[in-house]
Amino acid sequence: QAQLVESGGGLVQAGGSLRLSCVVSGRTFSTSAMGWFRQAPGTERESIATINPSGDTTYYIRSVKGRFTVSRDNAKNTMYLQMNSLQVEDTAVYYCNFVRRDRPDAPASRNWGQGTQVTVSS
Repeated sequence: QAQLVESGGGLVQAGGSLRLSCVVSGRTFSTSAMGWFRQAPGTERESIATINPSGDTTYYIRSVKGRFTVSRDNAKNTMYLQMNSLQVEDTAVYYCNFVRRDRPDAPASRNWGQGTQVTVSS
């Protein structure tokens, strides 16, 4: 059973930065495509960024492209999300998950972590 633990969220002013971490256990990480998801109040959870197993291919939704960077350290079983130029609209609970290789916007595991809250103030 895969375990996913997100951390690094917090309260930050607009224009600031945060780095989120996702630590994976219970499943081989280095061969797994991964993704970051977020859910704001009143919205459905959405995929925002994905990364392939080797870390040399990434995808982002338009609203975060150029501001967010997803990376991974396979030796540490950890995926990161560097978030710069944060906006109030980025306020959400952020989650990580394995993603399908053929559908990177779709989670591959039903076992979500607790998520980490990101709140951006104006």
